[in-house]
Amino acid sequence: NGIDLAGINIVDPATSELRQGFAEKYAELRAHKGVDLPKALEIMQDGSYFGTMMVQLGVVDGMVSGAAHTTAHTIRPALEFVKTRDGVKIVSSVFLMLMPDRVLVYGDCAVNPDPNVEQLADIALASAETAVQFGVEPRVAMLSYSTGGSGSGEAVDEVRLATELVRARRPDLAVEGPIQYDAAVDASIAASKMPGSSVAGQATVFIFPDLNTGNNTYKAVQQSSGAVAVGPVLQGLRKPVNDLSRGCTVEDIVNTVAITAIQAQVPVS
Repeated sequence: NGIDLAGINIVDPATSELRQGFAEKYAELRAHKGVDLPKALEIMQDGSYFGTMMVQLGVVDGMVSGAAHTTAHTIRPALEFVKTRDGVKIVSSVFLMLMPDRVLVYGDCAVNPDPNVEQLADIALASAETAVQFGVEPRVAMLSYSTGGSGSGEAVDEVRLATELVRARRPDLAVEGPIQYDAAVDASIAASKMPGSSVAGQATVFIFPDLNTGNNTYKAVQQSSGAVAVGPVLQGLRKPVNDLSRGCTVEDIVNTVAITAIQAQVPVS
């Protein structure tokens, strides 16, 4: 198609000279799970495992997968041997929502179906760090169907507790919750629902209480407003590994590659 592939190194895991060394390393890392060298050689024929080992050993700076694999297939190798960063217990994700006048960060819209209080706090902290990586000042809204003390219930209480955890771990971070989406994003509504808040009406990072809410909200905003949704951007791993939808377009792939390159160059502190 007239594409210049000069400087592009195409690697076939099945025939690559790297496979033997990767298999030896994988067998070493997974020996406690009963993985021997023959099994490791077989596993390293898989593109996701091979690519993730390239990242782990510094052969490449990041990996993008998922156009032909499930999210689980993309993430599993990273969980096995790249592992999460210190102080982070779960891998989560955000979408960068490119609006005409700003960039918003939505998490978690792709990975964790029903996060508990501690996981929700982890997602919020990781999402704030991702926002900084991409030049967005984090003002974190912990979303709920209630704003402040206007409502009650188990789901509201979980968001309130998660917000308290975030404040305890990052007292410097602007965070508010529970808060409804309208109060988080609209200054006039914020003035009546939560006056004086440093987040209400000007939130940049939106943490959804569960995957149902997050996934449907990002798609609703994308389809209804024309916003460009870049992601999911995985966060919490020691090194950049990112997932694509199996329905992704060429533009989606290019955007995710660019995001991965930025993650590699601007590591989370």
